[in-house]
Amino acid sequence: MPENTPAIVAEDLVKVYPGRGRKPAVRALDGLGFTVPAGRVFGLLGPNGAGKSTTTKILTTLSRPTSGTARVDGHDVLRSPDAVRASIGYVSQGASTDPLLTATENLEIAARLRGIGSVDARKRAVRLLDEFGLAEASRRPVSTFSGGMRRRLDVAAALVHGPRVLFLDEPTTGLDPEARAAMWAEIRRLSAEDALTVVLTTHYMEEADRLADELLLVNNGRTVVQGTPAELKAALHGDSLRVSLIEPDPDAVRAAVARVHGLRDVVVEASGTVGVLAARTDDASAAVGAVIAALDAESVRFGQVAASHPTLDDVYLHFVGHTFTQAGAPDAAEIRTGAAA
Repeated sequence: MPENTPAIVAEDLVKVYPGRGRKPAVRALDGLGFTVPAGRVFGLLGPNGAGKSTTTKILTTLSRPTSGTARVDGHDVLRSPDAVRASIGYVSQGASTDPLLTATENLEIAARLRGIGSVDARKRAVRLLDEFGLAEASRRPVSTFSGGMRRRLDVAAALVHGPRVLFLDEPTTGLDPEARAAMWAEIRRLSAEDALTVVLTTHYMEEADRLADELLLVNNGRTVVQGTPAELKAALHGDSLRVSLIEPDPDAVRAAVARVHGLRDVVVEASGTVGVLAARTDDASAAVGAVIAALDAESVRFGQVAASHPTLDDVYLHFVGHTFTQAGAPDAAEIRTGAAA
């Protein structure tokens, strides 16, 4: 691939899953398009059902788009699927290694399936086990591994053939904080040391903020916004204000804060017995006191009140109109007031 050529180019991707019986058709992707620079960690960020996994499946040739085009490492996913597969590694959400085999056996088999000779397969397995901190456990059955160890082995297996692009689909889901931090360090190492393009799908805001050189926010199969985490947050001026609500009545909350000066992008969301009031303001110190007073005056029950610099959740709120955490909740009551800044 020529220098400076993007690792991935997707244009107007549409994916419609046909309906079955009484279930209607699902439009998982609706004209999604983006470009991934080579040698970067690129984050696909969105709530469950946003279209992240469908996008990954198309780019890895596991699924065909209904329409639109995509090129990976310069190869068209429909016209040259074999060339795409030779250029990529893919780690799905589920485990990809055999729990009955040892770590070494798993990697050797993965290499042999890629057409690598037995001697080279053994060498690559030894090297990767060392790089991923699994050398001491190399002869143990994978069934004895912790969740974090298994995920590292999954990544190692995806790298045995030296791919140029690595797809990680929700790589830290279900991991404890320590294992998640170890996986983050591994992803950054791969990008920095091996000049590997890493495409990371995640629904963890912190993960996307910490790891990604560039982000694409996706919602309902469409592009919301793309840029570096710093650029996206810097585009929002002022501070963010969030209030945890207890058994909220959205109408009452909206009425309570309607007269608070300086609030904008106000969103009230409720799901069951909990909810959130989110807004932005240029003067957080003044707004906190005013919002607390307004809620108290209307007997609105609330818990934690927090003010902070803009976060990726605020970016999502600004461009989509609801908070990221409530994006996939069908029973969330949402009320938006005020003008977008």
